[in-house]
Amino acid sequence: MNILSNLLPQSSKRRRGIELKSAEEIAIMRQAARIVATVLKEISEMVQPGMTTLDLDIYAEKRIREMGATPSFKGYHGFPASICSSLNHEVVHGIPHKKKVIHTGDVLKVDTGAFFEGFHGDSCITIAVGEVSPDAAKLIHVAEQALYKGIEKVRAGAFLLELAGAIQDYVEENGFKIVEDFTGHGVGRNLHEEPSVFNFRTYQMPNVKLKAGMTLAIEPIVNAGSKNTRVLPDRWTAVTVDRSLSAQFEHTVLVTETGYEILTDRALV
Repeated sequence: MNILSNLLPQSSKRRRGIELKSAEEIAIMRQAARIVATVLKEISEMVQPGMTTLDLDIYAEKRIREMGATPSFKGYHGFPASICSSLNHEVVHGIPHKKKVIHTGDVLKVDTGAFFEGFHGDSCITIAVGEVSPDAAKLIHVAEQALYKGIEKVRAGAFLLELAGAIQDYVEENGFKIVEDFTGHGVGRNLHEEPSVFNFRTYQMPNVKLKAGMTLAIEPIVNAGSKNTRVLPDRWTAVTVDRSLSAQFEHTVLVTETGYEILTDRALV
């Protein structure tokens, strides 16, 4: 889950130190992340035209609670649901609703989190609903591969801008744009922790050196047209300014001495 800084209370903007998780804490985070991965895998397999985004939200909350966790998003700074469901030109933070019907050809982003025994897992997928256009299929593929281009740079001793550069270069080489209004983040005891994890090169924030035990939510958002977004009057849903399609993928990733571990890997559930 991404959050625009101007949506947060001032107390939430205060910089905190970067936490390194212990082996015991990582074991719990694996369980939280496994719950998230399970829910997203199940949603990806059940989505059909004619369903509503509220149907998916009801299902996600039910499954998260059945597995002994609570939804990370529901009530977070007033967000009213357990998933963010963003369709087509909606970029992030789409609010599920009974009137938002899913159609063949839609590009559907589903982002969710689970809070389990004091720790959060966080992940997002983009689903091609039925048969989508070739342009939409390429956008989804590039967004997913961009995530892995960034993850491949993760290891103790690497710097965050190495991840950002790998993501940005891959996206731009394929003719798309990285959204710069939102970033990834640290995740653990809190849904959003330090550091900010950029998907593009910037020197507005420190270029943090990664250490084993960091847990990061890496989440590139890729637009087919303009990189610029605007937030709708509901104060949550962000959309592309030119109504172009947008795709997003996210994993919770553990930094290790030799590389990384994808905690929200859906292939493991």
